[in-house]
Formats: sequence, C-alpha cells, structure tokens
Amino acid sequence: MRQCLVRNSEVKTSTPLIAVTEQSLPGILAELGDPARAWCEANDYSGKVSTVLLVPSQNGGFAAVLFGVLEEGLPHALALGSLAKTLPAGDYHLEDDFPDPEQAALGFALSSYSFARYRSKDTNERRLAVPDAVDLERIGTILDGVQLTRDLINTPANDLGPEELAKATADLFEAHGGSGRVVIGDDLLEEGFPMVHAVGRASSRAPRLADFSWGRDDDPKITLVGKGVIFDTGGLNLKPGSSMSLMKKDMGGGANVLGLASMIMGAKLPVRLRVIIPCVENAVSGSAFRPGDILQSRKGLSVEIGNTDAEGRLVLGDALTLADEDKPDLLVDMATLTGAARVALGPDLPPYFTDDEELAEDVAVFSEAASDPLWRLPLWKPYLKYLDSKIADINHINTVGTGFAGSITAALFLSRFVENTESWIHFDIYGWTPMEKPGRPAGGEAQGIRCLFDLITEKFASVK
Repeated sequence: MRQCLVRNSEVKTSTPLIAVTEQSLPGILAELGDPARAWCEANDYSGKVSTVLLVPSQNGGFAAVLFGVLEEGLPHALALGSLAKTLPAGDYHLEDDFPDPEQAALGFALSSYSFARYRSKDTNERRLAVPDAVDLERIGTILDGVQLTRDLINTPANDLGPEELAKATADLFEAHGGSGRVVIGDDLLEEGFPMVHAVGRASSRAPRLADFSWGRDDDPKITLVGKGVIFDTGGLNLKPGSSMSLMKKDMGGGANVLGLASMIMGAKLPVRLRVIIPCVENAVSGSAFRPGDILQSRKGLSVEIGNTDAEGRLVLGDALTLADEDKPDLLVDMATLTGAARVALGPDLPPYFTDDEELAEDVAVFSEAASDPLWRLPLWKPYLKYLDSKIADINHINTVGTGFAGSITAALFLSRFVENTESWIHFDIYGWTPMEKPGRPAGGEAQGIRCLFDLITEKFASVK
C-alpha cells in the first residue's frame, strides 16, 4: 500500500484529480476547455458528491479525473478510496487545492490493498502523487501496520498456525530492535498459563504465548494484549459450518495489536511497548477441554466452562493477568470475542469498554477524527451476577441471564483479571470487512488501531 503514494516531484507525467462541486464545476470546465465541457454534458455529469468522471484528452489519455465533494471538503475522510481500484492503470496527482489531501491520500492507499500471496500476479498499477505538505512518512507508518494486520488475518490457518503467529510477533520486534520470548506447550503449565494451555492442547499444533518488548525502561509503559486463536472450531461445542467458515480471522485481535505495535515502533514513539499474544488453535480431540470443566487461571480464580466456543476470553484471562502484574500506564486488549457485539453494532463499529472516563472520551474523539469507527458500551457491574458459578469462582459465560448482554458480560469476565492497572480498555472487534467500501477492502481489517496510534502519539509522545 505504501508504494502507491509518491511525491509530486517523483512522477514526470500524471493525470490531475480535481475536486468539484455542483457550484464549482462550470468554472473548472472553463479552465479545462470546450472538449471537457462537451464531454461532461454528453455524460450528464453535474459534480454531485462522490461521483466520478474521467475526462479524455486529445492524445488518447486523460486530461483529468473529476471527483464530487462537498463545499466543506471530502464527503467522508476515506472517500477517495473509491478510485483506488477503478481508475485505469497509471499515475495521478492531487491538484493543489484538493481538500483534506492527507486523508484523501490515506483513503486511496488503504483501498489499494490486495492480498496477493496466493495469486500469480498483483494487478495494482495505480499511483497517487501528493503535495509536499502531506506527511508521507507518517502515512507510510500507518499503512505498514494496517497491511501487516490485514495480511495476517487473510492468511488461512493451514499456513498461519500458533507457531507462525508467534514467529510473526518475534520477527516484528526483532526488526525494530525489540526482544522477548515464546512459552510453548507444556511449559505454559510450568509458567502459570493454565487456561492458554487448556484451550490449545487439543490441537496437533502446540499452544504458545508470545511476550515481546521494545523501548526504554523509563518511558511510559504501553501493553497490548491480543487474542491469537488462529482457528476456532468451537471445540467440543462444535460450530456449524456457516459459523466456522471465517474462523481463520479469530486471531484478528492479535493481528491488530501487531499492526498497532508496528505503527508505534515505526514512529519511534517514546514508550515502553509490550505485546502479549496467546497463540492457540481451538480444536477437537480426546484431550479437548469440556463444558463443565473447572480450569485454574494464572490469577488464581477457578473458572467453570459453560461453552468451549467461548475460548478467547480464557486465553485473554491469563494474558491480561500477566500484563497487569507489570502495572502498565495503559493496557489495551483486542479480540474477535463475541457475536453479540456484531448483533448490537454490526461489523463496522466495534464496541470498547473501559472505566477510565478520560480514556473513553479520548477514544471517541480520536476515532471520529481518524475515520476509524468505535462505540463505547458500558462495563455494567450488575451483570457480573450473570457469571456466577455454583462450584467455581466464576463461570466464563452468561449462564443465568438468559443469554443477554453477551459482549458486556465477556468484557466483565476479562475485568476480573485486571486489578493493578488503572487505565485498561477492551475492544471487541470483528476484524473483517464483509462488504467493500472506500478505505476498507473486503477481507481482513484493521479496526481501532489508527485511532489508538493517534491517541498514543498525542498522549505519550511528549511525556518523559
């Protein structure tokens, strides 16, 4: 994606992208000349919002591309993404007065993404030249993170198992000078991660936990925890085929925290970054954990299993406990956790949960500014009663509340594993775009991390 953006000075010839409104169109056509005006009339083009017209030139190419905008700017931040795969191959540039050029460039680049690992040819042959004022380095850092996230989610589970996801974590940190370790198989029991081990032990591919750090020890501590369930069959509570078909994306939380980590390290933000990802496959075999089992946790809480298809919160429980022991300044977890979140808010609007009011407000502000949609749902403490167990400290699913508030009760379960960290936030993401839209190609998706990158940059970049 980064390669589709260049400076104006780097291209010799390119077609201008001109922003038009219904009011400004006549003046722009007067500058382009009579052939352009005649072409516009022949196509009944009026400059309505988000409409596009390619204006031919006399030499057989294109004199301009007209793109309808609002008087106040782009119709939405990533709107120019609609052109990234529809324009003919070639170079294009934003006219100097194009509105919101940085957001326009970001939208174009995000839409230019394609997952070409299993194809013989990548057909993306369009480049956008941007003015010098656009911060291409920062945009490139964001694009690198988004691409990493999308690539990981789109990779099928036969090629991305627990080992490969842990290696992707190690490779990313080593590339930026970070370090860490991976706890594998039965060593998880020795080192106090019994729920990670229980969820992953039925697979022929050993479970593991990746724990990596980067940055100076005396900088503010940012810890990211991501659900790394590389494929979820549902376990013994087996999913039906229609629910299992997309489960390669169940490591989307892990992929997203790696994308965010890539942005933070790429921008060299002055923070002490730590990423923890439990990497497991929820499979079916004679050693699979069962409904009704009681699992011990790193926290010391005993957990009754209500349904083996709610495995993500189990591995996160152990990982969050580990993170919380370090008392970071900010603890973020991301997970493709509940279908209830999709029922409530759909695939494009992930909910987030936190008791930190200032953080909640910051996320709302930065989310809107970044065109990275998020919506706060409450950590409604009375619903903790829904997780009561008669034989253990807690049940990991809602067994007494008739199945209501699934996303909230999942977040409340996770909250039991965070007690030392004052600023904790949980994101229940989908990690997938089912229907293509500008800036968001269909397939694996980065959700919330552009917002969080902007927030962390603003909040911690000047802290010493």
